[in-house]
Amino acid sequence: MFFKWLKPYLPRGLYTRALIILILPVVSLQLLVSIVFIQRHFEGVTRQMTAAVAIELRYLRDVADAAPNRATAITDVAAIASPLELAVTWPPVVPQVGDDRLWSDFTGDTVAARLREGVPQIAQVSMADRSRVTVWVATAQGPLAVDVPRRRLSASNPHQLLVIMVVLGALMTTIAYLFLRNQLRPITRMAQAATDYGKGRITPYSPGGAVEVRAAGMAFLDMRQRLERQIQQRTMMLSGVSHDLRTPLTRLRLGLSLLDDAEAEPMIRDVDEMQRLLDSFLDYARSGVGDPLETVDPVGILTTLVADYARMDRPVTLAPSTGAGANVPLHALAIRRALDNLIGNALRYGHRAQVSAHVTDRAIRYVVEDDGPGIPPDQREEATRPFSRLDPARNQDAGSGVGLGLAIVADIARSHGGALRLSDSTDMGGLKAELVLAR
Repeated sequence: MFFKWLKPYLPRGLYTRALIILILPVVSLQLLVSIVFIQRHFEGVTRQMTAAVAIELRYLRDVADAAPNRATAITDVAAIASPLELAVTWPPVVPQVGDDRLWSDFTGDTVAARLREGVPQIAQVSMADRSRVTVWVATAQGPLAVDVPRRRLSASNPHQLLVIMVVLGALMTTIAYLFLRNQLRPITRMAQAATDYGKGRITPYSPGGAVEVRAAGMAFLDMRQRLERQIQQRTMMLSGVSHDLRTPLTRLRLGLSLLDDAEAEPMIRDVDEMQRLLDSFLDYARSGVGDPLETVDPVGILTTLVADYARMDRPVTLAPSTGAGANVPLHALAIRRALDNLIGNALRYGHRAQVSAHVTDRAIRYVVEDDGPGIPPDQREEATRPFSRLDPARNQDAGSGVGLGLAIVADIARSHGGALRLSDSTDMGGLKAELVLAR
C-alpha cells in the first residue's frame, strides 16, 4: 500500500490515534484559514489603507513642489499635515536606513511596495518602530520626512485572530477528546475483560457506549458464557464417567484381593493402571479453570512442591530463582498440578530434575530440566497434544501413560494467558520445559 511506509511511525495506542485524528483536521483547517483569509484578506486591506495614505503623501509633495521657496513650502505643508495627523520634518539629507523592518512584521513589504508604487518620489521607508512609519519624499524644496501612524497603513487584527483561532481550536479539541474518550472507554473495558478471561480470570463487565460497541460487548459476553458452559459440561461429563467407573474398579479390587497373590497381581496392576487413567482424564477436564483465584507467591509454590519431593527422597533440586515474595493472583492448585506433572515427567524419563522460578513485572516463568533423552524438535508440538504418546522417543522402560501430562500443563498455561515451551537443557542435557504465565 502507498502509506505502508508510514505505519511504523504512527502511534499504536487507541487514545493517541484518536487524538491525532482530532488534532490533524483542526490544525489543517487553521492553516487553511490563515493562508486564505489572513494572508489574502488582510493583505488586501493593507493595500487599500496604504493607497489612501499614498494619496495624502502625493498631495503633500505637490504642495511642496508648488511653493515658491522652502519657507513657504514648510508653512503650507505643515498647515495641511496637521489635520491629517501627519508629522512632517525637513531634514538636510535622506538617511540610508536600509531594510530595518522587524521579522515579525508580516505586512511590512506590502506597505513599502504600495507606498513606492503610489509615490515614486519616495527615497526611503523606515519601519523600525512598530507604531509608526517614516517616509522620506524628494521634493523641489528638499527632502521631506513624514511620520505616519502604523494603524493607518495596515490592519492590526491578524494577531488577535490567530490567538482566537488557537484558543478556540484547543478548546474544541479538548471537548472533542473528552467526548471521544467516553466513547472509547467501553472498548478498553471490554479489551481488559477479554485479557483477564484469557488469563483465567472472570472480571465483571457490562456492555456500554455506542450501539456498535454495545453489540460487540454483548457478543463477548455470549461467547464467554458459551465457553464456560462447554468447560463445565466437559468437566461434569468426565467427572461423572470417572465417578461411575470408580465403583466397579473398587469391586474388582475387592474381588481380586480374594485370589492368590500370584494369580491376582497382573490384574491388580491393570486395575491400578485404569485408576491412573481416570485420574488423568479428570485432571485434563479440570484444567485449573474451576480452582479459586488466590494471591500467592509463585516462587513459594515451587519451594513447597520441592520440599514435598524431598520428603519422598526424590532427586529434585531447586535452582536459584528470582522474584521471591511477589504476590500474584493465580489458580494455585492448577499451577501446582502443572508443576507436579512436569517434575513427574522429568523423573519418569530421567534420573533427576532441576527446577527454578523467575518472576518479572510481565510474566512468571517456571523452568523444569532433566537428564533424560529429551524430545526431538520435530515432535515437541505433537507432545503437547492430548492423548499423544512419544514413549519411543523418550524411554521405553519408563512405563506407559495416557498421553495427557504435557497437554494438561499446556492447557493450564493457556488458561493463564501463557504457554508451554519445550527445548534442550544446556545444564543437564535432557528436556527443558518452561511454563510461562502472564501477569
